[in-house]
Amino acid sequence: MAVIIFFLLFSSIFLNTEAIDKNCPPAKCFPNGPEILFPFSIKGLQPQNCSYPGFKLLCKENKTTIHFPSYGDLVVKSISYDSKRLMSLLDPENCVHQVFLNLDLSQTPFRYYFVLKNYTYLNCSAALPRPFVQVPCMSGSKYHVYVVASFGVVPDSCKPVKTVAIPFSYSPCLADDSFGRDLARRFRHMFQCSTRKG
Repeated sequence: MAVIIFFLLFSSIFLNTEAIDKNCPPAKCFPNGPEILFPFSIKGLQPQNCSYPGFKLLCKENKTTIHFPSYGDLVVKSISYDSKRLMSLLDPENCVHQVFLNLDLSQTPFRYYFVLKNYTYLNCSAALPRPFVQVPCMSGSKYHVYVVASFGVVPDSCKPVKTVAIPFSYSPCLADDSFGRDLARRFRHMFQCSTRKG
């Protein structure tokens, strides 16, 4: 199954190692899952005072998850506790652009890792020609969803849904479960792929 991993930064103000309680040992939801340390904690496995608000994780269906009120649960693939302060996530529904459309990070301690750009979601009654590329997981037989950067005139068959600041628009090159393992290599590949197909 192809998945798209995306990355969030968490604020450095929470990384005061002196605040780590010795009663908060590392924990995992499952043997191969990410190790959970302060400022995160796993509900039910570690004391309640072992994490800051917004950093509580859950074990669900053999996965480590985090809940965002504006969207729901996302799977935590890994957490970097060093200076990068990076958490990698994936959508269990395998539709990361549905996440981007609805996820509101403004009231959380998290931010997107990559530079953001405004993209507009278009819902169209007819398929658009290239260079438009529809988002398959958000489209159906009678409607077609596209994520586009700046554009002039909205096609007659389309209605803007919402403009949001997100890390990237949809590309078939992103449907790859190795996305994120080697960021520099992957982003070079994405650029080359979009150049060839554009």
